[in-house]
Amino acid sequence: MTIEWRYTTHEDVGVLSVSGYLGAQAVNRFGGAVGWAEARGTGAVIVDLTALHGWSAEGQRAITEAAARLAALGRPLELAAIPADGSLVPDAGQPHVPVHPDLLSGLAAHHVRPGGAPDRQWRSGAWPADTDAD
Repeated sequence: MTIEWRYTTHEDVGVLSVSGYLGAQAVNRFGGAVGWAEARGTGAVIVDLTALHGWSAEGQRAITEAAARLAALGRPLELAAIPADGSLVPDAGQPHVPVHPDLLSGLAAHHVRPGGAPDRQWRSGAWPADTDAD
């Protein structure tokens, strides 16, 4: 099983929504999605895990590696709606990763109005079209 993703920009924050299972088989695809976000935004990136079914240790490492990758560019990575089966525990050498209970809380932390239309949006081919609104 792999992941699907959607990246939307809202003012100075990007939202990388991920669905599926973030395991060893999906790590490269997730890294590519982070690269997409890196190339198309300038501010914080909130990784929205609302539609994620779960993650493995490799998937959690991919998130901490993405946080370090973005931190090197001066861009924080934040999480929204982490899976119930575990929490992300970065080691001492990793940047702090703020966790929001849901996407609306994450957007509110960046003063993005709820229901506001995204500036731009991209998605992987199998991302369901009926879920395109943040």
